[in-house]
Amino acid sequence: MQSLFKRVAALAATCGAVPCLASPAFAQAAEAAPVPRLDTGDTAWLMVSSILVLFMTLPGLALFYGGLVRRKNVLAVLMQCLFASGMLSVLWLVCGYSLSFTEGNAFIGGLDRVMLDGILPDTLAPLAPTIPENVFVMFQCTFAVITPALIVGAPADRIKFSAMMLFLGIWLLLVYVPVAHMVWGPGGYLGGDGVLDFAGGTVVHINAAVAGLVATLMVGKRDGYGVENMAPHNLTLTMIGAAMLWVGWFGFNAGSALASGGLAGQAMINTHAATAAAVVSWTLTEWLVRGKPSLLGAASGAVAGLVAVTPACGFVSMGSALAIGILAGPVCFWGVTGLKSRFGYDDALDVWGVHGLGGVLGAVLTGVFAVASVGGAGKSGLIDGNPAQVWTQIEGILLTVVWSGVGSFVILKAIDLAIGVRVSREAEVEGLDFALHGETVAH
Repeated sequence: MQSLFKRVAALAATCGAVPCLASPAFAQAAEAAPVPRLDTGDTAWLMVSSILVLFMTLPGLALFYGGLVRRKNVLAVLMQCLFASGMLSVLWLVCGYSLSFTEGNAFIGGLDRVMLDGILPDTLAPLAPTIPENVFVMFQCTFAVITPALIVGAPADRIKFSAMMLFLGIWLLLVYVPVAHMVWGPGGYLGGDGVLDFAGGTVVHINAAVAGLVATLMVGKRDGYGVENMAPHNLTLTMIGAAMLWVGWFGFNAGSALASGGLAGQAMINTHAATAAAVVSWTLTEWLVRGKPSLLGAASGAVAGLVAVTPACGFVSMGSALAIGILAGPVCFWGVTGLKSRFGYDDALDVWGVHGLGGVLGAVLTGVFAVASVGGAGKSGLIDGNPAQVWTQIEGILLTVVWSGVGSFVILKAIDLAIGVRVSREAEVEGLDFALHGETVAH
């Protein structure tokens, strides 16, 4: 009987009726790509990450900005952050997601997911096939909320609420969405060209900072800028907001691994390392230059480190993340002091100095420090034998700067012609809280 079984098995293997361990059919089946399956761990991590990133805007960014403005304008900034979060979320769910993350062309996605059409509870995300697509939509929604919200800080204290909200809504669809698709979307131009941006150096920080700088220049300087005292009214709020940003940023960066594995852990430790290093380097730089370390400087250093490591966090070693943070401190300190003083622009809350320069620095250093042992095949930079990656990163930066700069100018100019962008001098002197919203902070 045993010999009969042996003969049958041999005959089957010879004629290909059933695959044996040594047959080509078995080997081919073993090498086939696994069928996408829901992973509850990955799903849970992305849901938590979505909460953390939303926490970065509300209340993190709102409090960070709210403490930096003068007392008479704090409610106006909080209102801008709150209303923008609602408005931008609606736009994203209606059409922003579809235009960013579905098949289209190299510069914009398609309309397959308008109103999230076709997304059911059991639909897996094409770009993250271990999580439901509705969770992926929510995670990316939080990015689409915080990116335009960053712009609010640049023309703060003198821009109309109506003009700011109209600008942010149009900017999301005409500027943010195309850049997100080009970098992260299927068939995107910059992603296909090899630009590395793990969690938003170009898509988020450079993109928003350029828009903020354009708004700053077009709206003009605050009344009394350079003459009156415009110091932050409550650094306690700013410190609390910065701490919330630091905590929430783990969802921003580690969540961008789109799975709860080792890559998420690497992004998390890199994020913390760079932020800690930037707090130290900014503080020491300020101490050396000005003679005293400040809480505002330390909080700004934390944000600078978070920004700079964002594009690199999933591609570099911890030692490289430390180097990025150490460099981010003095570079961004110079951005909010020397550079701003040299050109005389009134970027009220230093969006360009921190997010712009920090984003550019991080994007370039990603091309320097990226290693295949962390990011995977094809993710090498200068120190890993691929010096061309530095130029690829610069190309991504330049395209983002041009796209955001031109788009922001055109949108803001059209709004200015239609309804005007700046409040009256009387409203600016009185304060936007009461002039625009009929509210004041109790003294």
